[in-house]
Amino acid sequence: MKNLKPQTAHLKPEAIPYKMLSQDAFSQWLGIEILECERGRCKVGMTIRNEMLNSMGKAHGGISYALADTAFGFSANTHGKYAVSIDTSINHIEALEEGDYLTAEATLDLQKTKVGFNIVEVKRGEELVALFKGVAYRTGKDWEE
Repeated sequence: MKNLKPQTAHLKPEAIPYKMLSQDAFSQWLGIEILECERGRCKVGMTIRNEMLNSMGKAHGGISYALADTAFGFSANTHGKYAVSIDTSINHIEALEEGDYLTAEATLDLQKTKVGFNIVEVKRGEELVALFKGVAYRTGKDWEE
């Protein structure tokens, strides 16, 4: 008699970022919320708080970086496999203030067999404030319920 492995249900692409956020204490501390997501695209948002400011009274660069990195990670994982970043960079275009509401949206999603390429736009309203580039490696592990 064969030993049959029980079937596990795979998460739908749009459900993966929500599962990731539920397990991500840092993104929760940042106050990140998921605004939109589908396969290959995710948009997140957050408000800059006082404890996120640097010595010049502006948002620390790591804040917009973390927001963009979260959008990138969520988007890269919507293809159903665990994906991890292997290269990221950001260009900061505008200084950010306490109270600014930022959004980060993965606007380009180019997937190859094991590697994915993403561009994330960080905006304050309609104003582009940072541009992030990320490369992700997709593992063989599936996102499961």
